[in-house]
Amino acid sequence: MSSSFQSVPVLDYSLSLSSDTKPGFLEQLQYALLEVGFLYIKNTNIDDELIQKVISLGKAFFDLPEEEKLRLEMKNSPHFLGYSRLGNEITKHKTDWREQIDLATELPAPEPTEPRYRLLRGPNQWPSESLLPGFRDTYTTYMNQMTDLSTRFVSLIAEAIGLPPNAFDKFFWQDPKRRKQDKLKIVKYPDVATLPSGSGSGTETQGVGPHKDSMLSSYLLQATNHRGLQVQNVAGEWIECPPIPGTFVVAIGQGLEAMTGGVCVATTHRVLSPPAGSGARFSIPFFQGVSYDTNFEDMDVPEDVKALKRDVQRSANAGESVEMTFKKERYETLGQATLMNRIKSHQDVGEKFYPDLLTVVREMVAKEQEAR
Repeated sequence: MSSSFQSVPVLDYSLSLSSDTKPGFLEQLQYALLEVGFLYIKNTNIDDELIQKVISLGKAFFDLPEEEKLRLEMKNSPHFLGYSRLGNEITKHKTDWREQIDLATELPAPEPTEPRYRLLRGPNQWPSESLLPGFRDTYTTYMNQMTDLSTRFVSLIAEAIGLPPNAFDKFFWQDPKRRKQDKLKIVKYPDVATLPSGSGSGTETQGVGPHKDSMLSSYLLQATNHRGLQVQNVAGEWIECPPIPGTFVVAIGQGLEAMTGGVCVATTHRVLSPPAGSGARFSIPFFQGVSYDTNFEDMDVPEDVKALKRDVQRSANAGESVEMTFKKERYETLGQATLMNRIKSHQDVGEKFYPDLLTVVREMVAKEQEAR
């Protein structure tokens, strides 16, 4: 096995639907899971007309009056849903030069007696229908379709690593108080010419810094023809992940890596700001959730698959190290880990709703910096 990928594989999702071609698809998927942690999928049957409406309305959101966007600010939501101003988020101790809104499949807020991490679930802050007609209906439909796609795809992930297709179903609780909530972002990365002075230099300005996605898997719709998304191989090299029409970019999350004992790899990735004169880059990632009550437990991955993973690890050089909140010895549930991760990235929300936990997060960050 080659341990240092030089490109991100493209898989044809439609091949998984036929008994004749499914074995070959699962073999390709296993390679992507064990060695890359990133892949493209095409031919998913998500309606193209819907995708174009999602892109059009997503771009239009950022043209809303400033007062309307600020009415939806995330700092007003204990559920970390809503609008974030340019430069409001931090990744790897640096400012991310992006503007965004975070949405989710619609769920009510938890009861006051429920565990605190369940506050990660809750209702959206939607823009006014009169100012952006059709936005809520379009994005609700899109998130529902992406929920269906991600549920089907994670069953293929299970099969690719030798597990039953329903192996992950137990993490998608149907109990209303424990059910999962999927998330989505609409992100605008302004080109470097429009950024505040001192925000970075040239093509190395950080749109979003090196990080790994959380939960199980994410599905990125690259909504403009900009390069900028890069993934890191085990040799520490940054590999381009350019837009390919008709595809989603799938990233494996830290939750899936933790559950599979590291067999599925969550890969570090970043986004560079668009170069001067190229215009804004837009992207729309969908994040598959699991119940926040999920415990850190290893799946019973077959030994032959574990052996393949060990071969990859033995031959690999260490890539750039990124802080990983999803450590079994640190937290009991994915919800606890995710809450601390969100507070770290959105400290204004932490200051308003979780000041005690923000203090803990800042102490953790200080210790990490001292250890370097």
